Order: sequence, then structure tokens, then C-alpha cells
Amino acid sequence: MWVACMSSSKKPRWIQWLDKKLEEKCSVLYVAFGSQAEISNEQLQEIGKGLEESMVNFLWVIRKNEWGLPEGFEERVGNRGIVVREWVDQREILMHESVEGFLSHCGWNSVLESICAGVPILAWPMMAEQHLNARMVEEEIKVGLRVETCNGSVRGFVKWEGLRKTVKELMEGEKGREGRKKVMELANMAKNAMQEGGSSWSTLNLLLQETK
Repeated sequence: MWVACMSSSKKPRWIQWLDKKLEEKCSVLYVAFGSQAEISNEQLQEIGKGLEESMVNFLWVIRKNEWGLPEGFEERVGNRGIVVREWVDQREILMHESVEGFLSHCGWNSVLESICAGVPILAWPMMAEQHLNARMVEEEIKVGLRVETCNGSVRGFVKWEGLRKTVKELMEGEKGREGRKKVMELANMAKNAMQEGGSSWSTLNLLLQETK
């Protein structure tokens, strides 16, 4: 990967932080909800509290206009977490060896990138087809689990206690280990499909032949 040839001073600060976690042999949860979802300040407070209380290492990407974090949050979590308010290369993050979980809104691109990177998903769908994608992640291909809402509905509010529970299950629990094993199998299948002679390679080659 090209970034490996760069000096550490030229790498984005979030990659430098991930590199440090890899040196420390720490697993990291990547947290991102895409660019379209509107998250209330009240919900941001609960997310922050849940991540803080989970005691896992995390990289949380939020939009520049989202400022609803708990007071003193970044100081309390210290080097265990990093909050990023800028564009990031999501694929590069998911492919980083330290990242072993993804708290995601389950947009289709995010699901595909996570599976291809071999990273299990904690699904938190928020709109449109994301709810179907989350169901597929948890129930059909079984590469992750789902956040717990207060009232059990798919669009309900998520309290910090429920988030802490599912984060720890993904990163440290048996369901997380099962999801990690399954997603690695799918990642290998995807890699083989894209190599010369694989199913995706063959299909694309056939399409190119037909368009000549």
C-alpha cells in the first residue's frame, strides 16, 4: 500500500494513531455513520458515554458540525480513543491491521468495504435500505450484530448502556469472535473472486468481450 512508503510525519494523524495501536497490540473499533445521517446531540452524548464506558480503543469519525460530545469526553478517554472531524479514507482504515470492528450505519458501500477487509460489523441502520443491510449482516451472512434500542424498534433511541454492551460483545465476546471468523471467510472468497480466473474477474472479462 502506498501509505507504507510514507514517513510517519506525512501520514494522516488517524493513521499514525492506528499504527501506534498496532504497536501496542490493541484492537480498535472504527465508528462512522456516513455523511447523510442526522444524529441529535442527545444521541451523540449517549454514543460518547457508551464508547467511554466500554473501555475499548476506538476511532470515531464525526462531521464538523456535530458538537454534542459529553463535556470532557476526549480528555477522559485520552489515548484510548481519537475523534476525527475531517475526511478519512475509510477503506484504508478498515484494511488497517489494528481495526477489528466497525460500528456502522450499514450503507451498502460500508458493508462491502468492511466484508472485503475482514472486519465484523456492529450494525446501527438509520435510513432507507440500511435496515435491510443490517438484517443481512446479522441474520443472513452472520458477520456481526446489531445495537440495542430502548424500545426494541429498528429506529429507536440507543442508550449508552446498550451500546456499551454490544460494543464489548463485538470486540471481546463470543458473537464477535464468530462474526470475525465468518467475515474472514467471506473476505477470502471476495479476494479469490477478484483474482485472475475468479468469478468476478471472469464475469467482467465476459462483459468486456460482449461490448467489443
